[in-house]
Amino acid sequence: MAQPAPPYHDRDGFIWFDGRLVPWREANVHVLTHALHYASAVFEGERSYGGEIFKLREHTLRLIESGRMLDFEIPFSADEIDKACVETLKANNLTDGYIRPIAWRGSEQMGVSAQNSKIHLAVAAWNWGSYFDMAERLRGIRVALAQYRRPDPATIPSKAKATGLYMICTIEKHRAERAGYADAMMLDYRGHVAECTGANMFFIKDGEIHTPVADCFLNGITRQTVIDLARRRGIKVHERTIMPDELSGFSECFITGTAAEVTPVREIGPHQFQPGRFCEMLLNDYMAEVQPKSRAAAE
Repeated sequence: MAQPAPPYHDRDGFIWFDGRLVPWREANVHVLTHALHYASAVFEGERSYGGEIFKLREHTLRLIESGRMLDFEIPFSADEIDKACVETLKANNLTDGYIRPIAWRGSEQMGVSAQNSKIHLAVAAWNWGSYFDMAERLRGIRVALAQYRRPDPATIPSKAKATGLYMICTIEKHRAERAGYADAMMLDYRGHVAECTGANMFFIKDGEIHTPVADCFLNGITRQTVIDLARRRGIKVHERTIMPDELSGFSECFITGTAAEVTPVREIGPHQFQPGRFCEMLLNDYMAEVQPKSRAAAE
C-alpha cells in the first residue's frame, strides 16, 4: 500500500522567501498575517517539463497584474520572479515539477485596511503528478453540477488569480468528491456554463470546438495554449455563451489547466460524453507543446 504524501509543512527542500532560499520547514508566517484573514494574496500554478518552466513569463506577468488588481505592488521585477522560480526548481533537484509563487500582505496591520502592510513573495516547488488519477483521466473524469456560481465581475476582481476566488471552488470540489465525482462544473451569475473548480472547459460538436467566453472567470494560460493548438490544426474554435441545455448536444468534453493539463470528461451531471479523437489529439498536442524547445530541436 502506498504511503501517504507528507504534509506540505513538513518536507525536505528549500523555499524562496523574500529574496533568499530558506529551509522548507522554516518558511513560515505569523497567524495574524493579513492574507490569512482577508484573502489578500495572489498566486500562480506553473509546471516544469524537462527542467524548463512552461510559459514562465506569462505566469509571472499575470502574478504581478493580479497583485495590482488587489491594490498592491509585488516588490520584485518580472526578471527577479522568473529567476526565483528557476532557482527554487533547481534547489529542490526537480526537472518535472509544480511551481507555486505566492504574494501576500503581511502582519503589520490587522483589519480591512492594510495599506502599510509589507508585501511578501515566496516560491515553492515540488513533485506533483497529474491533478486527477491517471486511469480515471484517460477514461474521462466524472463532473458534478455545482451549486455556487461564478460571480459578477462588478463584485470581485475576476481577472486576478486571487486566493479568495477559490473559496467556492474548494466547497464545490469537496461536495463533488463526497458524491463520487472528480470535479464540479460551475455556471456563472447569468446561468451560463462557466468552468470547473480549477479548470477551463471545452466541448466538441460536429468537428468544431466550443468554449465559454472568459468574461467572469480566469482566462487560463493553458486555455489560451489549447485554443492556439487547435487553430494551428485548422480546427474552428467558438468562444461563446454556452447554456446548460446545450450540453446534451456535444460529443466530447475536456478541461484544461496547469494542474489538470488536458483532461477528458465523460460525464457532467446527467450528460454523457465519449472521449474520442479530439480529446486524444489535443492532449497529445499539448504534451508535445510543453516539452522544452531545446530538447524538441535535438530530437
